[in-house]
Amino acid sequence: MKSKLFRPIDNAPLILFRIFFGFLFACETFGAIITGWVRNNFVVTEFTFSHIGMEWLQPLPGYGMYFYFGIMGCLSLLVMLGYKYRLSLGLLTLLWAGTYFMQKTSYNNHYYLLMLVGFILFFLPANEYASIDAKQNPKIKRLTMPAWCSLVMILQMTIVYFFATVAKFYPDWLDGTYTKILFTGIRDHQWMHKVFSNTTFHVFIAYAGIAFDGLIIPMLLWKRTRTLAVIASLVFHLFNSFFLKIGVFPYFALSFAVFFYPPETIRAFFFKRKPIVAVEPESKSGESLFYWLFVPYFIVQLLLPIRHWFIKGDVLWTEEGHRLSWRMMLRERSGFITFKIVDKHTKERLHYPLEKHLTHRQIDGMSTKPDMIWQTAQRIKSYYLLQGKEVCVYANCKVSINQKPLGTLIDPETDLAAAEWDYFWHNDWVLLH
Repeated sequence: MKSKLFRPIDNAPLILFRIFFGFLFACETFGAIITGWVRNNFVVTEFTFSHIGMEWLQPLPGYGMYFYFGIMGCLSLLVMLGYKYRLSLGLLTLLWAGTYFMQKTSYNNHYYLLMLVGFILFFLPANEYASIDAKQNPKIKRLTMPAWCSLVMILQMTIVYFFATVAKFYPDWLDGTYTKILFTGIRDHQWMHKVFSNTTFHVFIAYAGIAFDGLIIPMLLWKRTRTLAVIASLVFHLFNSFFLKIGVFPYFALSFAVFFYPPETIRAFFFKRKPIVAVEPESKSGESLFYWLFVPYFIVQLLLPIRHWFIKGDVLWTEEGHRLSWRMMLRERSGFITFKIVDKHTKERLHYPLEKHLTHRQIDGMSTKPDMIWQTAQRIKSYYLLQGKEVCVYANCKVSINQKPLGTLIDPETDLAAAEWDYFWHNDWVLLH
């Protein structure tokens, strides 16, 4: 096993993936500016819902976030070209991590995945061929890499697909309830309305999703089914891209296929001028990096998605442990919230104008998620403290999962201004369903 991990293999898959990664990241960042995503989430907001503990991480003032994303787009192109690779990729990953932790209103799993893959790539020799770096400094040019460089990418996607599969085994997915909501909500393609409103289609999509997520990695690993798996991936991801409009994730997921084919196949198809690699002895290159960085990294990656199983309550309802768990496109949350604000000393009822301080998008996102509700309560508390008033903040919050009857999510008797947030375990003021 050890000899297989550290044996030199053609580095064509990693080089090609670097090019794909940089190009797709550029599409993501420049696209966020063009589509108005940056404006809606960073420019027109008074503040953003950062991850708890990172409230200091707020958008640059004015049009600063346009420049922020423009810089990331340029860095992405530099990564694609392999110029100042580690500096470019390091800065890109750091800036993207800032974006990811800065806002939760438009949370998306593929934002998290981009950050993780940027981190992994930083430690891999993806600039040692077909790069400006290798052209300017021929000493770094290599035709091979340790086999574990491909393995870490395969492991990362295995974790993503495995936990995405497990998460789908709940009633509203298995009976097609959620897929019905998902597809009947599509208004852009009326010519598909009859199909999208068909009950059989909803159930088919539900089980096709389970089958794809559960089988795609084994099929890619097995030579006899590999090409079939790539075709299935193309159909699945292009369908999602066209109808569900989920950004670059479908294409990003497709790009990982390069690690499943023999490196010689990738070289022959994409790098026809690349010399054939001679058989080389096992190398200890990167052994410490693999054991001391990537082994702990993957242990953490295996633990994060299971933490919600150890938290009281159903994550589908409480949201506690939902993020970082590859629970992708599983449910629709809807509902409403009102806050009751009382001056601690005078018992006077006060009014906090949510619409003045939050955008409609932020209100919609906040009103059904406990952590964002708690953060709003802390904002309200701070708002009145600046006026010399100490207040109690109570929430009347009703939530529906997948268009089911509304239920009370937050204990209306709990003063959220005084409540603590438990990041790792259940918060008792989040009522169980």
